[in-house]
Amino acid sequence: MSFPLKTLAVLDLYPRDSWLYRILPSVKHKPFAPVPCGNLTENWNEVEPDPNQLRWLPFTIPKSTEKKVDFAAGLHTVCGAGDAKSRNGIGIHMYTCNTSMADRCFNNSDGDFLIVPQQGEILITTEFGKMMVEPNEICVIQQGMRFSVDVFGETRGYILEVYGAHFELPDLGPIGANGLANPRDFLCPVAWYEDRKVATGYTIINKYQGKLFACQQDFSPFNVVAWHGNYTPYKYNLENFMVINCVAFDHADPSIFTVLTAKSTRPGVAIADFVIFPPRWGVADHTFRPPYYHRNCMSEFMGLIKGHYEAKEEGFQPGGASLHSIMTPHGPDGECFEKNSTAELKPERVAEGTMAFMFESSFSMAVTKWGLQTCQRLDKNYYQCWESLRSHFNPNWKPSKQ
Repeated sequence: MSFPLKTLAVLDLYPRDSWLYRILPSVKHKPFAPVPCGNLTENWNEVEPDPNQLRWLPFTIPKSTEKKVDFAAGLHTVCGAGDAKSRNGIGIHMYTCNTSMADRCFNNSDGDFLIVPQQGEILITTEFGKMMVEPNEICVIQQGMRFSVDVFGETRGYILEVYGAHFELPDLGPIGANGLANPRDFLCPVAWYEDRKVATGYTIINKYQGKLFACQQDFSPFNVVAWHGNYTPYKYNLENFMVINCVAFDHADPSIFTVLTAKSTRPGVAIADFVIFPPRWGVADHTFRPPYYHRNCMSEFMGLIKGHYEAKEEGFQPGGASLHSIMTPHGPDGECFEKNSTAELKPERVAEGTMAFMFESSFSMAVTKWGLQTCQRLDKNYYQCWESLRSHFNPNWKPSKQ
């Protein structure tokens, strides 16, 4: 199943706006009323802060035989920071669902959703048209755009939400004109419409100031017969990423793998970066090739779409996640350290068949009660993956004479 798309080559142009030509205007609806938020929240003070390294086993997808759950009902906030009212912050969510949205759509008045499918393709109907988004692709639904999600079985994925900024391509600096994610590879939908009356009522779910509200109308919101502009939803295939990699020594900073960034008002500091670790060649000499052990001024939330992440091949699983908070030390597990400390430094293919990613943010993120307790997927033995690390220091060692 495919739908026509066109190249979006204006991702960094401002202002961003679009004109939509509707059969009926979107103002024609009954008043909004509060509805339960479920596990979607902006309350960052539910539980005490936790600076430990955190890792989650794959998040559970509800069985359709037990309970029907669509995309909107299957949103769960894992962590975040900031405030939608002041237009400055971030939220990280999981979606786990098993049924399509029927006569329901979602609208985020707080910010942009960057959606990363992990299991199951999703068909997203927007006011601009339709997009089929598969695992190893991403899509961005920008603030205020109404959309509905169809699924085709048990479905799971990650969402990075940013308040007060839009995603754009990172500055390439000395890389030059080409590399990383190229503008030509971003696609947006073409107009598609339905002129459909819904006698039983069509529900618009609105995320507003961190809460959910719903209203009713008697027609489909996807009644846009044409549009033009540069403020659109869009998708991107991660296989199109042009990796810039280290080929001499040391380990490149994750920013070299940035697909999209949401900049803050401080130059060089991001509200959030979306970073991927795709298949690539490792050819650096006289160095430790995996990520170094480090403490960081950024919060690092990692997810895995498929395969095995090189620095933690066993415990970090597709559909799971990890969070290493600001200044919390982390790095490769003991097995990875030993393997790469003794490996022959010949060119090797890294991360083949794998796609890991990172939501990296300058915000100090708080974990929700659902993330720490309710989901029951927190790996309480995570710290043990570093227990086997031992000292290799020899005070008498001297470099050999050449």
